[in-house]
Amino acid sequence: MVARSTVNRFIFALGLLMGSFLVGSPTCWATTAVPVKIYIDADFSLHKASSISIERGIQTALYEVGNELANRPVKIVRKDHRGSTPRSSRNLKQFLKDPEALLVFTGLHSPPLLANREFINTNKILTLDPWAAAGPITRFPSQDNWIFRLSIDDSKAGRAIVDHVVKVDGFKKPYLLLEDTGWGKSNEQTMLQAIKYYQKQGVNPGGVEWFNWNLGAAHAKQILMKISDSGADVILLVANVPDGAQFLNVLLELPKDNQLPIRSHWGISGGDLTKLIPYDKRKRLDLAFLQTSFSFVSQPDNTFGQEVFRRAQQLFPLDLKSPTDLEAPAGFIHAYDLTKILIQTVKEVGLGKDMVTNRLTIRKGLENLKQPVKGLIKTYRKPFGVFDAKTPDAHEALSLGDMAMGKFGKHGEIRLLAN
Repeated sequence: MVARSTVNRFIFALGLLMGSFLVGSPTCWATTAVPVKIYIDADFSLHKASSISIERGIQTALYEVGNELANRPVKIVRKDHRGSTPRSSRNLKQFLKDPEALLVFTGLHSPPLLANREFINTNKILTLDPWAAAGPITRFPSQDNWIFRLSIDDSKAGRAIVDHVVKVDGFKKPYLLLEDTGWGKSNEQTMLQAIKYYQKQGVNPGGVEWFNWNLGAAHAKQILMKISDSGADVILLVANVPDGAQFLNVLLELPKDNQLPIRSHWGISGGDLTKLIPYDKRKRLDLAFLQTSFSFVSQPDNTFGQEVFRRAQQLFPLDLKSPTDLEAPAGFIHAYDLTKILIQTVKEVGLGKDMVTNRLTIRKGLENLKQPVKGLIKTYRKPFGVFDAKTPDAHEALSLGDMAMGKFGKHGEIRLLAN
């Protein structure tokens, strides 16, 4: 016969066990729920700063909602395409084989997106672009368009840069220096159109020069001397960090009279250019580059921005001690805002078990967002719409008015200039 005290102890212990299970069960269910996977197909090698910045923007926005979408934990999957179109293609094929994969965030490079655009849309891969700027990316000639962008759009970027060059700087003869890619070609068209708009004010293009990736110093010097000899008064540069740094370093070695001002697309802000060209050299350059209109550094009194940065600090305390520590900040800002829009969309449309159906549902939800979303750049009210030939900007969340020019500060931070 079992003693009464022993039975009572057993019942008490069983009660504690059941109580702890019941109290802990919601957490248990949350952690054992099938995760939702967000892929980041970007360059984590040569342009690591921009890709990490994008990833941190996504993580910070998700952190605000407990790292969940529709009560399902979110897992971020890094895929490093290293700027290579074939690698990006392989990453997209891996995405399609993953039953937990919901969508793809992209990175700095436009060429992989341009080359894989038909594959993305044909296979209905929900794609969110927080950086790559080439105009055709979001303008697939069909309503079956699966790429959404919250970033600079090159159909407007050329105009923004030229407006600043003419209206603020007063230059008259800009010379285009462009990388020989789809990104460079899309900027040639829009920049020349923008310059033509100012022809009656005596503004004319000095010429167009192309370069390939990884050019040497001797070739860079030859190009810069050619541009200087043309009589141009400013260079409009479209380049990423490696080639941009090459041109800038070579420019500093030229005689003072040949050192033209440079107004650049934002590719040079996507990496470690400030480490390749330290402040004692940068301060001798007349350099400005395109950005969008929010900055943690230039707008320190923005209360919402301060709150967002504090949350980012909680996630990355060793790396983000102040806003000046945030490298390639546009990636963070755009990815944060785009993820906030995604979170609201999922809140409105929900998630089911089948990811193929979820992608379709979210795509329609993005095009028909009901509630406004407060972001860093602005509050988004119906940021996207249904794409067709009459609404080419339907999958563009930003407009010309959301663009600005910036400069590197003493510590490598990006500071916005007054328009």
